[in-house]
Amino acid sequence: MNGSNDNNAPTTDAPQPVIVPRAEHPISRSSISPSALKVLYRLKDAGFQAFLVGGAVRDLLLGRSPKDFDIATNAHPEQVRQLFRNCRLIGRRFHLAHVRFGQEIIEVATFRAAHTLVDDDNSVDEDSRRVLDTHGRILRDNLYGTIEEDVWRRDFTANALYYNIADFSIWDYTNGVPDANARVLKLIGDPATRYREDPVRMLRAVRFAAKLDFRIDDATAAPLTKLAGMLHSVPAARLFDEVNKLFLAGCALRSFELLREHGLLAHLFPDLAAALEADSTGLGERLVRLGLQGTDERVLADKSVTPSFLFAVLLWPVVQRQAKQHLQVDDSEIGVLQDAFDSVAARAQQRVAVPKRFSMSAREVVAMQPRFDNRSGRRSLRVLEHPRFRAAYDFLLLRAAAGEVEQSVADWWTEIQTMPTEARVEVVEQVGAAPRPAGVKRRRRRSRKAKPSTGV
Repeated sequence: MNGSNDNNAPTTDAPQPVIVPRAEHPISRSSISPSALKVLYRLKDAGFQAFLVGGAVRDLLLGRSPKDFDIATNAHPEQVRQLFRNCRLIGRRFHLAHVRFGQEIIEVATFRAAHTLVDDDNSVDEDSRRVLDTHGRILRDNLYGTIEEDVWRRDFTANALYYNIADFSIWDYTNGVPDANARVLKLIGDPATRYREDPVRMLRAVRFAAKLDFRIDDATAAPLTKLAGMLHSVPAARLFDEVNKLFLAGCALRSFELLREHGLLAHLFPDLAAALEADSTGLGERLVRLGLQGTDERVLADKSVTPSFLFAVLLWPVVQRQAKQHLQVDDSEIGVLQDAFDSVAARAQQRVAVPKRFSMSAREVVAMQPRFDNRSGRRSLRVLEHPRFRAAYDFLLLRAAAGEVEQSVADWWTEIQTMPTEARVEVVEQVGAAPRPAGVKRRRRRSRKAKPSTGV
């Protein structure tokens, strides 16, 4: 089951890598997942090339702990499956092998060739060529190839590094090792062409720069603002996945800053960008920044984060702006907020397809905010029983930190939660109606018409 005659060295007529021997780089097998090592060694022992690849090599080179350990090989997916009984094949655009070890999955990808594709039923079509849309975006593209071809299909130089299990060296075709050590993010090839092939690469540039604290190379950054509109050609469901990677991985605030800096936010969340631009008080931006900072802190503390709260934060400046424009004397604040959220969320869905389970939770968090203004009478305590109380309360704390509501309101709800039931009732029965925030009108109770007599 041998993939080539010589599996441990590049061919002489192909682009040659700079090979960094083990003595000249810091990557140790002790830092690599034991499961990944098992896959690497079994592939090598079966006569195939086997490389740890991509972000894992980059992170190990920088002294970071990789989240995933991906492997590239010249073994075809079916050959990988023959070697591992705990393997299944996935993917429509490109066949991948997933080798499972308990809860850990090691992804194994076959080297890709340069202008090829797989068809819609996952089989390889060797007679066809790369299929692009009118903007130059790749629609279908794959055929198995060599490592020399595979490297040019990767996006950034620091992600195009291969750790060879045969001799523990690093193969570097694109100057990735010096770029990683210099903490600079460079696209492989012509940046404008690569962005047109897949506009999501623009978001990946921001994400990696934020995550790794890299500087985006000038040539890589230059086309971003001009080509940002190409994000409109990306399916909204895919953008939802990318937004989660941007904002729920511990680098949300920096990602937000880079999105604005390079003109990408206006094409990802156009209403938010417009609302922040129009907000002379700066409260909306302060709330967003504090919300993203808090999300980063939770991720770094290994606490749970949810898209629901994230989208409540990102949509709030727009919802609040629209609600203020439509709030009338006789209106219910909750109803107006709900209507505004529905309208704003519907427009946002055209760009980022947020699943309903997350958007509805965000809607409840937003709609509950006026209920915190009422701190008198037993009915005010019902908010504590709401399933979304905790998330809504956290959002209230965020608004207080941003200066949107008085800190005393947030402190009151913080304290009331710690009291026994009897003490809570005593407090709310003694408190008068809380003053309403400036500029917000109280809902006028409409008189009910008397029911006609039934004669009974």
